[in-house]
Amino acid sequence: MATTKIDAPMLSKMFLAGAKNLEAKKEWINELNVFPVPDGDTGTNMTMTIMSAAAEVSSLGTDPDMADLAKAISSGSLRGARGNSGVILSQLFRGFTRGISKHKELDTIVLCDALQKAVETAYKAVMKPKEGTILTVAKGAADKAMEMIGETDDLAVFMDEVIRHADYVLSKTPEMLPVLKQAGVVDSGGQGLVTVLKGAYDALTGKEVDYTIENVSSTADVVKISQQAEQDIKFGYCTEFIIVLNQPLKEKEELDFKAFLDSIGDSIVVVADDEVTKVHVHTNDPGLAIQRALTYGSLSKIKIDNMREEHQEKLIKDAQKVAAEQKAEDEERRSKQDAIAEKSQMPKKDMGFVSVSIGEGINEIFKGLGADYIIAGGQTMNPSTEDVLNAIEEVNAENIFILPNNKNIILAANQAASLIEEKNVFVIPTKTVPQGITALINFMPDSSAEENAQRMAEELSNVKSGQVTYAVRDTLIDDKAIKQGDYMGIGDSAILSVGKDMESVTKDMVAEMVDEDSAIISIYYGEEVKEAAAQKLGAELEEQYPECEIEVHFGGQPIYYYVISVE
Repeated sequence: MATTKIDAPMLSKMFLAGAKNLEAKKEWINELNVFPVPDGDTGTNMTMTIMSAAAEVSSLGTDPDMADLAKAISSGSLRGARGNSGVILSQLFRGFTRGISKHKELDTIVLCDALQKAVETAYKAVMKPKEGTILTVAKGAADKAMEMIGETDDLAVFMDEVIRHADYVLSKTPEMLPVLKQAGVVDSGGQGLVTVLKGAYDALTGKEVDYTIENVSSTADVVKISQQAEQDIKFGYCTEFIIVLNQPLKEKEELDFKAFLDSIGDSIVVVADDEVTKVHVHTNDPGLAIQRALTYGSLSKIKIDNMREEHQEKLIKDAQKVAAEQKAEDEERRSKQDAIAEKSQMPKKDMGFVSVSIGEGINEIFKGLGADYIIAGGQTMNPSTEDVLNAIEEVNAENIFILPNNKNIILAANQAASLIEEKNVFVIPTKTVPQGITALINFMPDSSAEENAQRMAEELSNVKSGQVTYAVRDTLIDDKAIKQGDYMGIGDSAILSVGKDMESVTKDMVAEMVDEDSAIISIYYGEEVKEAAAQKLGAELEEQYPECEIEVHFGGQPIYYYVISVE
């Protein structure tokens, strides 16, 4: 029998199945990265992005409506986005959900329109879109969907054709990007997208899928009593409903409402945003909870279950757990809000700095140069849009400069900046730690924020960066044959040196970076390098380049033995 409509519960299952399929295959997708470095990248970033959305979707339960589902997918992926691939995936979801949010069911026409909006939104989010990437694969899927309109109403057939074509476009990405062809891989972001689509298709066609999403919010941990169990329970009412708010709840109103629920029951969970509030409470008088809730707005999805005696012990135990978790969350939130309130009473600085960093020593260097907030992560774990938003919130300044210090974090930083209205946020497009240090050094307190942003960005071209790590697989890049275990010296835009000896590879990398205008060589040694070895390298480079000043610093970064800058 043909499937011609997809409702919200089915789309929820499809989304969760796509997320689980990506999670299961993330390491395989990581291995498709062109540069065979051991820090994981695309698969990890896309998985963490979609799992952030999956947690919100899972918290809606098994019977969401389309508008709530669309909002959960969009907001969850937007704030959880990590790395360029994660940000682009979040923008695809953002556009897609715009196309579905006002529909109760999806057919081929609605699905096609949503795919067009997904591609349009994602392309707009990238300043210089590059073909042969996840964007190309998404566009191929959307183009095929448009071509299929009028051919079939069967969504299973429709999706099968769309995914087949997306897979075909993915297979052609090495022809579009020479670096992919040279490395012998398809685009990893495109592969991640196809993996999500295939997981969604499995759910649509009835393949058995485990939809369980771990580490979701406490709303997903609310006890659900089976129908058989309900028949055996003698007293107590499990009461759930959604308040469609007349206006956003103020903090005091939310706390007062929770206190009232606490006075008439237990196992209380109240999750509020600007538009709706989800409520769960165990009480002997559901009418009291409902009457109080009606003072805040209209109610929908009211569900009252009568609970029986022999399950009371288990319910109380579970309720206490949920209540304890909720209490801990409330206390943490109040503590954070108190800290923010205390900060808000302090006079704001004119300018502040948020820097992404990758090691204990480099953290201290950034702090010494004036960074107000350090986001741990960098190359080994790209921070999310939410991480950047939290950092911006913590810095008490009118104008805030973000230093991503990694090309794979710039999009997430820009996405966070676009969500801030009450502060001026400037993202300086620093692609490496040395560029971030150079940007801070060139900050002038007496200049305006706009002048500083321009100057800092302009100075980035005056520093060259190199990083030494090891290869996790055999590949061919920049006409260099690389074997698993080889050391690699990676420059700003290419692999500069490869070999079996770390010291030789490091010196060869520096030789490629130094020219007649070079004046300073800065060495930041990682957590696996002994200080004596780093000092020895510094002395040898000083002898080799007497016209340059050599600086040796403890960086403490993982994975990368040396990070070196030449200015």
